[in-house]
Amino acid sequence: MLVDDLPVYGTLDDLIAAIREGHIDQVILALPWSAEQRIQEVVARIALTPVRIRLAPDLASFAFAHRPLVLLGDLPVITLFERPISGLDAMVKRAEDLLLTIPILVLLSPVMLLTAIAIRFDSPGPIFFRQPREGFNNRLFEVLKFRSMTHEDSQVDAIEQAKPGDKRVTRVGAFIRKTSIDELPQLFNVIRGDMSLVGPRPHAPSTRAGGRLFGEVVQTYAARHKVKPGITGWAQVCGFRGETDTEDKLVKRLEHDLHYIENWSVGFDLYILLRTVFAVLLPKNAF
Repeated sequence: MLVDDLPVYGTLDDLIAAIREGHIDQVILALPWSAEQRIQEVVARIALTPVRIRLAPDLASFAFAHRPLVLLGDLPVITLFERPISGLDAMVKRAEDLLLTIPILVLLSPVMLLTAIAIRFDSPGPIFFRQPREGFNNRLFEVLKFRSMTHEDSQVDAIEQAKPGDKRVTRVGAFIRKTSIDELPQLFNVIRGDMSLVGPRPHAPSTRAGGRLFGEVVQTYAARHKVKPGITGWAQVCGFRGETDTEDKLVKRLEHDLHYIENWSVGFDLYILLRTVFAVLLPKNAF
């Protein structure tokens, strides 16, 4: 469809769908200053996606007037949101993941082999547990973990998070969950590029807090998908790991995830990894 000789591809929902499919890196809003409320509504939705958002403003002032102007060709635009960990930063983080993950895999391979043998002899079923999780840009990927529950109780959909004394957890499973050994196969997810060593923990789409889906509890929940999920993260080393049985726990976890996204650096990642070692040695909230 053409409007004033310009192609129109669809609605805001169509735009967000195109972003989720990876077709768009930057969005420029061209609305009159009088449509300030509409601008804020559109920005609020697009801000949950991992794209740069810029505004082509009128000369009049409005809520975003404090943002600096930049030139995009001959067009002056205001940058409202930058895509986090992009460009050179994304290359550095990927290099960090590979340079650290490969030696960690070699170092921990005996532990992983012994764990696989223990699971095989402890209970019938597969050694690994595979489950769809939400990753970068809300895309689903298959997370890999050591199976810690009886095979018939392993859930892929309609997830019920593990609780203290959960009868679904096997004897070996209780140990590997407490020591976080069950998470080690996710190193292969890092190698494949689905995850990073450090980032917001990936959750299944059906996971709930206080009986409600995560996205229903906090409208900005999807903002944590602006970066790849991680094996460990800022929220986890700060004590917000394990079951999110209340909405308050989810809100706190999200606050820490967004802090990480906004303040990422290689030094911050290394600090989190160091804190993770102590969190594993002195585990809390893992069962």
